[in-house]
Amino acid sequence: MNKTELIAAVAKAADLKKADAEKAVNTTIQTIQTALKKGDKVQLIGFGTFESRTRPARTARNPRTGAEIKVKASKAPVFKASKAFKDTLN
Repeated sequence: MNKTELIAAVAKAADLKKADAEKAVNTTIQTIQTALKKGDKVQLIGFGTFESRTRPARTARNPRTGAEIKVKASKAPVFKASKAFKDTLN
């Protein structure tokens, strides 16, 4: 399922116009991104938790040349599914 299909499914399930469903989906995604950028955690009970984790700086190798490359520290988004969500899949 891609974003367009998600919007169509939300519109159908919530009996909304596609434009309203699109606005809701986009706002939800944007709100989660903003919270993670600030360093906050977004916890949705029964679904999971979105958070950002810091990856430390490291030395890597260029696979083509074998030269060492310095990789800067960075932040990465992480999603951890809740137990209830995992149970619905099994």
